[in-house]
Amino acid sequence: MSTKSERTRGMIIEQAASLFNQKGYSGTSLQDIMEATGLSKGGLYGHFRGGKEEIAKAAFDYAVRSVYAQVGSRTRPIENAVDKLKEVVLFYREHIFNPPVEGGCPIQNTSVEADDNLPVLRGQVVAAIREWRARIVYTLEKGIARGEIRPDVACEEFATYFIGCIEGGILLARIQDERRPFDIMTRPLLAQLDQMRP
Repeated sequence: MSTKSERTRGMIIEQAASLFNQKGYSGTSLQDIMEATGLSKGGLYGHFRGGKEEIAKAAFDYAVRSVYAQVGSRTRPIENAVDKLKEVVLFYREHIFNPPVEGGCPIQNTSVEADDNLPVLRGQVVAAIREWRARIVYTLEKGIARGEIRPDVACEEFATYFIGCIEGGILLARIQDERRPFDIMTRPLLAQLDQMRP
C-alpha cells in the first residue's frame, strides 16, 4: 500500500507526463503543472526538490514505462519471436492517432526538443532507445536459440532498423495525418521479419 506522499508524487508524474509529452519541456511551465495537479508551487517542490527538471525526468520515465507496459501486455502471450515483433509493429500502427501517452511517442517528442537544448533529457532519451534496442535484440536472440529465426540475422543492426522504421513511420503518419506513411515504412520491415524464419 502506498503512502499519501507516494500517491501524490505519482499523480504529479502522471499529469506532468501528459503535459510534457504534448507541450514539450519549454512549453510546459510550473504553473501548468500546478493547474493540472491542483497543487501549489510549494507542494510541487515538496515532492520534487529539483523542480521542473526533476519532474520532467520522472515524467519521461513514466511515459516510456507506460508504453512498454502496454506493448508488453500485448506481446507477452505470443511465444514466437517473429510473431512477437510483428505484433509490436501492429501495436504502434493502431496507436498512431490514439497513443498510449497523450501527445504521441514520448521518445520521439522528447528527442526533438532535447537534442541540443536539454542534455539531461537527451541522456534519458538515449537510454530509452538503448533499452528498446536491447529488448528487440533479446527477442531476436531468443528466437535464434529456439530455432524460430535464422542464425545469420544481425540482431543489433536489425534492432536499429526496426526502431527507425517505427519512429520514422509514426513521425510521417502524424505529420500527414494518415496511416499510409507508416505502412510504407513498415511494409519492408514486416517482410524482412518473415524472411528471418528458417
